[in-house]
Amino acid sequence: MEKVIKAIEGASLRTPYYLIDIERLKENLRILRRVREESGAKILLAQKAFSMYSAYPIIREYLDGTTASGLYEARLGKEEFGKETHVFSPAYRDDEFDEILSYADDVVFNSVKQVDKFAKRAKIAGKSVGLRINPEFSTQEGHAIYDPCAPFSRLGATEKNFDERIIPILDGLHFHTLCEQNFDDLRRTFSAFESKFGKYFKNMKWLNFGGGHHITRDGYDVDGLIAFVKDVRNKYGVEVYLEPGEAVVLNAGYLVSSVLEIINNGKDVAILDTSAACHMPDVIEMPYRPPVYGSGEDNEKMYNARFGGPTCLAGDIIGDYSFDKELNEGDKIVFMDMALYTMVKNNTFNGMALPSIATLEQNGDVKIVKEFGYDDFKSRL
Repeated sequence: MEKVIKAIEGASLRTPYYLIDIERLKENLRILRRVREESGAKILLAQKAFSMYSAYPIIREYLDGTTASGLYEARLGKEEFGKETHVFSPAYRDDEFDEILSYADDVVFNSVKQVDKFAKRAKIAGKSVGLRINPEFSTQEGHAIYDPCAPFSRLGATEKNFDERIIPILDGLHFHTLCEQNFDDLRRTFSAFESKFGKYFKNMKWLNFGGGHHITRDGYDVDGLIAFVKDVRNKYGVEVYLEPGEAVVLNAGYLVSSVLEIINNGKDVAILDTSAACHMPDVIEMPYRPPVYGSGEDNEKMYNARFGGPTCLAGDIIGDYSFDKELNEGDKIVFMDMALYTMVKNNTFNGMALPSIATLEQNGDVKIVKEFGYDDFKSRL
C-alpha cells in the first residue's frame, strides 16, 4: 500500500481518477492460474464487473476468455480479449442474435422458451448451447438485490420449468447464484443443483458454476475449490467453467478524490469531487461503505467526517469515517477496492465528469489510460 500512496502523492493527475495496480492484478491472476492448472477448470473474466480492456492483454495470459451479458460485451470480449467468448442474457433480441453469434463461442439461455426460440440457430452456426438453472437454493444474506434464487426470480430455469425434451440440444448447464462468497457456499449450492439436475450431467459437455467466487480473497479455501472441481470433472466427465469478475481485480483498484469543501451541520461533512451516485453506484445499491485509506469507523479516531458527493442528490452520501487529524480542503481521499463494478456502472448524472482511468505500473510509474470530457456527457443525450 505504501507504494500506491507514494505514487498517488507524486502524481499530478486531476482528481477524481481510478488507479489500477498492475502488480496486485497479477497477484490475483496468479492465484486464478493455479486454480486452472491444478483443477483443470476453465476460468473466464466476467466483463460485467470489469471491462477495462486496456488490461486485457495482461489478463488473457492467465485466463481462458470472457463472459458477456449481451451484444456489446460479447463484441468487446471477442475483439479485445479473444480466446473463448461466452454470452448469457435473460432474453435475447431477435434483431441482435445473429450478430451475437458472430462473436460468441458459447450461448447460454435463460429458459426453455428461449432454447426453443434460438438454440437451433446457434447450433447451425456451430456454437455451444447451454441453459441457466435456478437451483432454488439461496446463500445470500442481506443482499436480496443480488440473489438469483429469491422468490419470483427471473433468472434461470427451475426444476418445475425444465423440460427434458431439450436435453439433446444442450451442451451444458449453468448456474450463477453467488456474490462475494467462499467455497463452502459453492459446495452447498452445487449439492442442490446436483440433487435436482444431476441425472442430466453425463449428457453434458460442460458445467458452468458462474461467478461470485471470492477466490483471491484472504482465507478463501483455494485447495478445497481445486479438489472439488477435479472431483466433479472426474465424476461426470465434463469441463468445468468458473467466471469470476470481482476475484480478478479484488483490491487492485483505487478511486482517488479530493476534498472540495467542508461544512458543518451537526458534524463535519466533506464534499468530494467524486460521487457515490455517479462513480460508485454500488455504495447506494447494495448498500455498503467503501474502505478509505487511513480511516477508521465513525468515532474510532480523533476526527469524524461524513463524505458526500457534489451532485444535487440528497442521498449522494458515501459514508461516515474518522481520521487521526482534521481534514482540509484539497486533501486527497483514496477509496480502496474500486476496480470492480465502478467503471462499468459510471454515469454522468448532473453532468458529472467521468473519472479518468490510470494504471500503476510495476516500476512505480502512473500511466494515464483514458481521460473524459464534455463530449462524453453530451454524446449520450
